[in-house]
Amino acid sequence: MKVLIIEDETKLANALSRGLRQESYATEVYNDGEDGLAAALHDEYDLMIIDRMLPGKEGLEIIREVRSKGIRTPVIVLTAKGQIRNRVEGLDAGADDYMVKPFSFEELLARIRALFRRPSDAVDTVLKVGDLTMNTSRSEVRRGKKRIKLTSTEYALLEYLMRNQGRTISKDKLIGHVWDFDADILPNTVEAHVGSLRRKIDKLRLILH
Repeated sequence: MKVLIIEDETKLANALSRGLRQESYATEVYNDGEDGLAAALHDEYDLMIIDRMLPGKEGLEIIREVRSKGIRTPVIVLTAKGQIRNRVEGLDAGADDYMVKPFSFEELLARIRALFRRPSDAVDTVLKVGDLTMNTSRSEVRRGKKRIKLTSTEYALLEYLMRNQGRTISKDKLIGHVWDFDADILPNTVEAHVGSLRRKIDKLRLILH
């Protein structure tokens, strides 16, 4: 799971990132609203944690713009504003949950788990490129009617490529999404896994150039 953190308080942002990585989440941190928005619009995330008061662009503006682009990734808002009116504004902007500072990291983890337990159509369950389909709820890949068996790493690579069809994807981005940025992965490792995917799915050339 990959989490985008947009938080201008450096100590808090780093603590959140460190804690989530210890729980096996991959994280990306941005301290500026404009930079965070650019990442939210151009990369794929499983969860976004966004502070309300940010330099560059306010948190609720980021959420509204993300939702206007059809991005339905779950969003948790962080803020020092705890009045009911502020909570309503955050939820109306498109946030899924709202946490008032200060908060415990254990509560944040519980809120994240609750978000992913919710039955929702917010995340596409079927990805399709030509006659290549991926059912993410069943972890199943098919080429036409034929089911294709993939390793967990190949599956993660393929899902990322299908979700980012038409975008230029660097090896660094693939490593960050599939193996986490802290992993000691050589470029040859990425090439080996992509090569294996090409052999299993010759139509992969439609999404990987």
